[in-house]
Amino acid sequence: MNPIAYIQRLFAVDRRVLVLALARAADSLGNSFLIVVLPLYIADVIGGGGSGITVGLGGVDVTLAQSLAVGIVLSMFGFLNSFGQPFTGRWSDRVGKRRVFVLFGLGVLAVTNVAYAFAGNYVSLFVIRAIQGFGVAFTVPATIALVNELATDATRGNNMGVFNTFRLLGFGLGPVVAGGLVHGGPYALGPISLSGYNAAFAIAAGGALVSIALVALLVSDPERVEADASDELSIAVLDHEREGKLLDPVFTLGLASLFMAIGIALLSAIEADVNARLDQTAFLFGIEFAAFVLAQVLLQAPIGSASDSYGRKPFIFYGLLLLAPATAVQGFVTEPWMMVLARFIQGVAGAAVFAPALALAGDYARAGQSGTQLSVLTMAFGLGVAIGPLASGALATISYATPFVLGGLLALLGAALVYTQVSDTVKPDETETASATASD
Repeated sequence: MNPIAYIQRLFAVDRRVLVLALARAADSLGNSFLIVVLPLYIADVIGGGGSGITVGLGGVDVTLAQSLAVGIVLSMFGFLNSFGQPFTGRWSDRVGKRRVFVLFGLGVLAVTNVAYAFAGNYVSLFVIRAIQGFGVAFTVPATIALVNELATDATRGNNMGVFNTFRLLGFGLGPVVAGGLVHGGPYALGPISLSGYNAAFAIAAGGALVSIALVALLVSDPERVEADASDELSIAVLDHEREGKLLDPVFTLGLASLFMAIGIALLSAIEADVNARLDQTAFLFGIEFAAFVLAQVLLQAPIGSASDSYGRKPFIFYGLLLLAPATAVQGFVTEPWMMVLARFIQGVAGAAVFAPALALAGDYARAGQSGTQLSVLTMAFGLGVAIGPLASGALATISYATPFVLGGLLALLGAALVYTQVSDTVKPDETETASATASD
């Protein structure tokens, strides 16, 4: 049995869903390299090892602190990626072809990853990162829509869980390898010598190329379902159909995803403060960061599958309730092991929210509108990941604990919104009855 067939049987998913998951893992592995590599590249190469970055704007030279320069480059990717997703998701709905959007976005990633090696100044680096955000805006909603459309109501949670497991596995491995790769250079490839940075950029491009090959060879669009959609981009905010509900359920799930993402992204921007408070090394910080990813990798698939049988809403609601203390306590822990435990519990909570929320939004999506509906959640998550570091950097000036307390309060607000504004689509009693009938 070939490896893909074995993994497909292990996770009980459509082969195309598994291939999309593997492709996303390869792409995420390469892309997560850049989270570690770009700050070092800006400091050592673009900034020349100095304390600031000089940028020419309309004939006027402006000097940015390196931390600000890095933050702008990293956040620009998230903002362009997120704000572009509703438009590309809607476009893919109208065209009815997801695969070509995925391939185009991956192609943009491959080219721009190579282009970093030729970036001679901060402005060119900024432009490349912005174009990458544009490319990912094509890939993400079309990929999630494909995963949704290749599922049934009884398998959607499992599909989302498996997909996110592999995505996070690639994302979690990238930073572990990237730092060593950069510092281990240069590398000799026959007559060619690659610096550590260029080797990292080459691997990131290679990850995108592997993803392109997998999607091109093994993924096809499902049979076209005509969309019940107008020409206008429309994302409902208010609910005019369900009695007693104010907000649209998909929009509410998007808000919950935004609050969750802000909470889990608070840590990265204040690494120096965390290390000083806990009297720890950067290595221990890396373990704390990885603890969240580990919990996600272990639990996304089983929780997603369980939501197919026991309902989506309970996992989302209780996950957000758990997320609140797991986030807030990070502002008060005093030992590294406490932070590792808090981050792992935060990862458990995130796993309980993310896959069931995507599955529930997929349940709500009308025929042919998966790209538009699901882009609400993927956009919200991307925005949260971009806003979180900026918020923690600003709020940490008030006190160390302030950003974490805010993250906990946002999680509680998300739980309240889900409890009052979202209705479940899976009824456990009905699921058990259907399963018993099928077995008879």
